[in-house]
Amino acid sequence: MPQGLKETHFNFTGQLDFYRGKVRDIYFFEDELVMVASDRISAFDVILPEPIPYKGQVLNQIASKFLKATEDIVPNWISSSPDPSVSVGKKCEPYAVEMVIRGYLAGHAWREYRDGKRELCGVSLPEGLKENDKLPSPIITPSTKATEGHDEDISREEIIAQGIVAEKEYEKLEAYTYALFQRGTEMAAKQGLILVDTKYEFGKYKGEITLIDEIHTPDSSRYFYKEGYQESQDAGEKQKQLSKEFVRQWLIENGFQGKDGQQIPEMTPQVVQSISDRYIELYEKVTGETFKKSDGTNIVARIEDNILNYLSN
Repeated sequence: MPQGLKETHFNFTGQLDFYRGKVRDIYFFEDELVMVASDRISAFDVILPEPIPYKGQVLNQIASKFLKATEDIVPNWISSSPDPSVSVGKKCEPYAVEMVIRGYLAGHAWREYRDGKRELCGVSLPEGLKENDKLPSPIITPSTKATEGHDEDISREEIIAQGIVAEKEYEKLEAYTYALFQRGTEMAAKQGLILVDTKYEFGKYKGEITLIDEIHTPDSSRYFYKEGYQESQDAGEKQKQLSKEFVRQWLIENGFQGKDGQQIPEMTPQVVQSISDRYIELYEKVTGETFKKSDGTNIVARIEDNILNYLSN
């Protein structure tokens, strides 16, 4: 099995800044940024110790495909992908909110509902829903973008009242979010999938609202299989998921949920291989394309060469 890409430490001519996120290493230049999708994997806001081979390539290529497929809806940040694990694009000023949109009652929204809440981020939810039920119509449940710790739920009213986003701009973000979710839902349906929920991040580039980061990837979205969905709901059974949820489940089964004093279970080569295989399966199911593994012999050198070639042209 090839080595996964844990982190990069490049120093390019003209580079102004560097930021390491949970998964991405970002190199900032005057007017653009270079985003390297590493093979790091996080769950419960903790970066796990072993990288997952090909995970970065999977995320980068899914995001590139969906950004291209939605550029008629809203301008996006990507201008080039000089390597299977790298995207280059416009340096935008990000909004301090994530636009989370949900078509079904799953994950965090379900846990809040199960605990008795009937309002999420200022949005009222009807009585009598079960886990994974389809909502009457998609709802936007924004969250603040935390630089450290957990993101927090926030309502539309609070965002506007606190001046985080001006009202007119927020209305645009909402309209873009609904339109992107509709497109994502249609594309998923062609693959026999249901887009359950997802998040979009936006920024501004030269005064224009621009879609940034990744979209419709298994790290930012939850998918169900369309076939058998209704039967499982009627029988009160779990839905077969296509998302990072399987990693969280493996951690929970092994006694880890990111709480103090808990040990991350050992990630054996077999565990790492199985997660890598699942990400490749996710790629092929979500895109409908065969995954072509990039050269995994010396990933760091390959990525650096490809970025240098891009920057010198």
